[in-house]
Amino acid sequence: MSQKLSGKRVAILATDGFEESELAVPRKELDAQGITVHIVAPDKKGIRAWAETDWGDTYDVDVALDDADVADYHALVLPGGLFNPDSLRTNEKAQAFARHFFEAGKPVAAICHGPWLLINAGVVEGRRMTSFPSVAQDLKNAGAEWVDEEVVVDSGLVTSRKPDDLDAFCRKLIEEIGEGRHSHQHA
Repeated sequence: MSQKLSGKRVAILATDGFEESELAVPRKELDAQGITVHIVAPDKKGIRAWAETDWGDTYDVDVALDDADVADYHALVLPGGLFNPDSLRTNEKAQAFARHFFEAGKPVAAICHGPWLLINAGVVEGRRMTSFPSVAQDLKNAGAEWVDEEVVVDSGLVTSRKPDDLDAFCRKLIEEIGEGRHSHQHA
């Protein structure tokens, strides 16, 4: 456990259909660093994971999106999966929640299809990013520079492509949380 990270708080924003490993692994790694992790979802009922090829476990929600305050968190994590980010990207409260992290200069980490929410939140233009390959054109159309790399960091924004990249994703996420606010992070 890192003394530097103890007391930090991270929100993981998700809804039904998130890729299970892309929530479970970062949560475990953040917990191991002494970071408090809250699962934030559109409502307080549990959310169901997608585990590669079928529905997975149901996860308890700590905070409903209506009750979540960006000021309570040091960073935001956006797991992928197909259903989860597709649903969240059309949710104006989810867009605003993500956008506020950028406005506050706080680290944001998105993996797989997670960047879909960031596209709709209007925060990807001019950013260097990666994602699941099928999201690449969407990111390019929104003005991002898409690259095919395991993990990409751009002024507090951490992105990765898929579950195989989780080790690098978590390592960079923890590093960015340790660095704190990023003055070049912007909405």
